[in-house]
Amino acid sequence: MATSFTHHFEPGTNPAAPPILLLHGTGGDELDLLPLGRALSPGSALLSPRGNVNEHGAARYFARVAEGVFDPAEITRRAHELADFLAGSAREYGLDPARLIAVGLSNGANIASAILLLRPIVFAGAVLFRPMVVLDTPADPHSLDGKRVLVVGGARDPIVSVDHPHRVASHLRAGGADIALHMSPAGHGLIHEDIIVAQAWFSGATKLDRIA
Repeated sequence: MATSFTHHFEPGTNPAAPPILLLHGTGGDELDLLPLGRALSPGSALLSPRGNVNEHGAARYFARVAEGVFDPAEITRRAHELADFLAGSAREYGLDPARLIAVGLSNGANIASAILLLRPIVFAGAVLFRPMVVLDTPADPHSLDGKRVLVVGGARDPIVSVDHPHRVASHLRAGGADIALHMSPAGHGLIHEDIIVAQAWFSGATKLDRIA
């Protein structure tokens, strides 16, 4: 692989379940979201890389200039770096990119949305918990045709402005993605409602309660 990431891989036990890419938030690691992955799609293969960027001891997938301030060139470089790793991992572990679903939280959701914009072939869809606009540009027309994306914001999130999940959804919808947008009555951390909504999305539900 062009760039290595410390990571955890858990083989699937249900061939019908899609493989899942788990992308942690700032300060997390490759083990943080394993219980979430198992809860969302039992039996799925799980691939969970640790972010390669160290911010005062906290792992991230890309550096930031300041809280909420980003360098598009840094995000682009890191998105391609992770996408290259994922392409190599798919071959190594026998994962089908056409079925791979990214599940990202906070910084992990942001790098997942960046990859959807820049390298959409890498995975089939995504669940983005508490995403922020980090590349403020719409997806290319038809670049996301056939991909499903669930965007889950927090109505009381002190870190992500309430408009950001809507803007992320709009940018991805411009590329043809099938978008479900849900605003939970929560802050930046996950609550039970987030899990229930994501489980319903994984099950193929077309209508979710409290969709905004």
